[in-house]
Amino acid sequence: MSVANAVNTDKRAASSPIIYFVLPCYNETEGLAHTADVLCTKVDTLINNSTISSKSRILFVDDGSKDGTWKIIQRLHNSNEQLFGGVKLAHNRGHQNALFAGLMTARAQGCDAAISMDADLQDDVNAVDEFIANFRNGDEIVYGVRSARKKDTWFKRNTAEAFYKIFEWMGAETIPDHADYRLMSHEALDALSEYHEVNLFLRGIVPTLGYNTSKVYYERGEREAGESKYPLKKMISFALQGITSFSTKPLSFVTGAGLLSILVAIAMFIYVLASLGQSHTVAGWGSLMCSLWLIGGLIMVSLGIVGEYVGKIYMESKHRPRYRIETTL
Repeated sequence: MSVANAVNTDKRAASSPIIYFVLPCYNETEGLAHTADVLCTKVDTLINNSTISSKSRILFVDDGSKDGTWKIIQRLHNSNEQLFGGVKLAHNRGHQNALFAGLMTARAQGCDAAISMDADLQDDVNAVDEFIANFRNGDEIVYGVRSARKKDTWFKRNTAEAFYKIFEWMGAETIPDHADYRLMSHEALDALSEYHEVNLFLRGIVPTLGYNTSKVYYERGEREAGESKYPLKKMISFALQGITSFSTKPLSFVTGAGLLSILVAIAMFIYVLASLGQSHTVAGWGSLMCSLWLIGGLIMVSLGIVGEYVGKIYMESKHRPRYRIETTL
């Protein structure tokens, strides 16, 4: 540990840090009040124990909800302006952009660290004690990692494991069984603010920041209320977003598929010559059709993969803002 890091760690250990709890929300009217009660109790306990500063806050980010989520956030803010804050995005921009907006707001308001978590209370709030302890000991980023996936369905458990393995195989860095439940110091948030890409995938970006990191293992609970905002369709889209945002290996598959197609074509050519020599020309018709379908399929898949990257280049080239904040409490 460098002298600067040692001094920084001593300062953290001697003081109570200002911690912001950042929670993206989308159509959370059914469970948001309960979430606020649980977090309020937790924050009060941490403040009373001098674990965190009395300036710590809970920041809800409304990602363009279509129900009464923002009204609940306003009501919470009016009941306790010191504790509850809110950010309302002008339009639904997705979980990652909403989370980024909340983190940057917390950074701008001078927090020492921000803890991001989902609004459904599936993340164990008691794990934040260890988050903060590790932060005060010098860690800049603390990851919340699920200790087990026993409560997941067989399909979700195995597809999640497959995603992390594929992501790692493609050369991208990620933390297995970690979602977006993490603590980031102000220094780490400064580093994150320098990433300007439109196609955000924070689970892949944060591990690339460097700094001292640690993991806190916890057991993920059941959703308290409402429905999951990540059905199968969105999960697949999110996985593709992560893979295409951090790896160019799918593009190399196009070359591999082309080479395989050539080998198949050579094999089919040899088969056709053998068929002609034996006067079995009718048999070659089926092989020809199979070859046409195979080549056509490879071309379509290849064009689809290239199209994904071209589409991302197109979106990045526009330099559009990730989000537009309509109101801040």
